[in-house]
Amino acid sequence: MDTPVSDERRWRAVAELYHAFFTGIVLGASMRLGAQTGAELVFEVFSRQREQKFLAGLDKLGIADEPPAVAAAKYHYLSNQIGGVEVEFMPESDRKAWIRYGTPRWAWEGTALCGIPPEVSVAMLRGWHARNGVSLGNPRLGFVCTKQAVDGDSALEGYYYEYDEDLEPHQRLRFDRTADAPDFDATRAPVLPTTTWPRERLAKAHRNYAMTYPQTALGAAIDLWGPERAVGVLGIVAKQVGMQLYPSLLAIMGVAPERTPHGAALVFGELLAGHGPGYTVSGADDVVLELEGPAFVSDGAHPATETIWARLFDGLLATHHHRLGLQRDGLRWTIR
Repeated sequence: MDTPVSDERRWRAVAELYHAFFTGIVLGASMRLGAQTGAELVFEVFSRQREQKFLAGLDKLGIADEPPAVAAAKYHYLSNQIGGVEVEFMPESDRKAWIRYGTPRWAWEGTALCGIPPEVSVAMLRGWHARNGVSLGNPRLGFVCTKQAVDGDSALEGYYYEYDEDLEPHQRLRFDRTADAPDFDATRAPVLPTTTWPRERLAKAHRNYAMTYPQTALGAAIDLWGPERAVGVLGIVAKQVGMQLYPSLLAIMGVAPERTPHGAALVFGELLAGHGPGYTVSGADDVVLELEGPAFVSDGAHPATETIWARLFDGLLATHHHRLGLQRDGLRWTIR
């Protein structure tokens, strides 16, 4: 690892790690605790994301004054573009606008789609899409789902619709498997300035997008299940994700480290630098990695969040060399 890793490669690697971590969290919760518990977690994640990002995002994207159905659909189209997720937007009228998350689905990458219970996908819609009207203060706005990839359909698809009457909570999400979205017409879709962004800026945006999901999911799991249960279930998930992702992260960063403590410390340092803080490496047999600041856990997060997150690096180290161990003391990490 004599050649420095570029920021772009670091950000891409971090994005890939947290993309997989979020999918692993949902799969692990659904498999170990049951589909209903997985669905409850996903509902909470997407409800929190909506509360934190939707209204502010409408303003940032310049679409807050659009008709409610169009604004909601356009938000998903534009915000997912920033995150590197392909979504289509097809407006029919001021009161009806379609969105289509085509396959392969970003959230359930690869064969993970086969293990996502349908109620988990529905929970995502209930937590976000069905409650966009609530966020907008418009009780007439609902979402109609017409397809789900987790059911074997070609996409997750549906439309926002503004009804003539106020909707009861159970009416905000409806299903109509007989409807089919119109074809996407790029000439009718809004254009983001991201089309002219340099690759480095896009890579950083993708990193931020991917990182937000597990951050929210860990906080939600700790609140729903309690810290001990969350650590027990999601600590295993984190280690498994680290073990499985290690070769892919090396390939993204373009590095081939020696299978030594020093090699592991350099890999960890580059990944952590992809979060923001710099690092130094010292020592020979017992190698010390010193970080210049926190990487993943935000102010106010429960301490269990960092406990679970650290297991990602236990997994990475297990694949690097299964005889090595990692000890963490704040920002000082020792590998031996």
